[in-house]
Amino acid sequence: MKRIFLTIVMIVAASTFVSCQSKATETVRQTANETPDARIGQIIADQVAAWNVGDEKAFSTSVSADASFTNIRGTVFYGHQAFEDRHREIFQGFFKGSKLVMSVSKIRFVRPDVAIVDVITDISQLQGRPPGINVSTDGRIHTRLQEVFVKEGEKWFITSYHNVDVKED
Repeated sequence: MKRIFLTIVMIVAASTFVSCQSKATETVRQTANETPDARIGQIIADQVAAWNVGDEKAFSTSVSADASFTNIRGTVFYGHQAFEDRHREIFQGFFKGSKLVMSVSKIRFVRPDVAIVDVITDISQLQGRPPGINVSTDGRIHTRLQEVFVKEGEKWFITSYHNVDVKED
């Protein structure tokens, strides 16, 4: 009886190992086959998802340690932590509960490991008017965002984040 039980345990363990190894191999294969455009697009989609739940840590995940960040007021911050801290503040303030939509208008690779990405953004469900920011007649903030991505190893990082609000005519 013991021998049968041990045999069953070994079979289950072996099949679990093979299954996990197969899944890990498939994940590596998918990552290796993923295009830079697709990976950058996924990072931007992840930013949208993080914004829409007010998660500054997730929103900042792909921001490099030495990134520069220019917000829509023109204030410049440097470093990952400053980017995350600023987003914590705004997610608790006038952008609390807001919804973000981002649409990539252009990705330009200046080198295989450097991409300049132009993004159209739209922020709705605002909790008031942020001081010094243009809120359009539809009650939204429309901006143009330029993110510079740099590839380190197999991972892409945002090294520059420059956002400006769009003025209505």
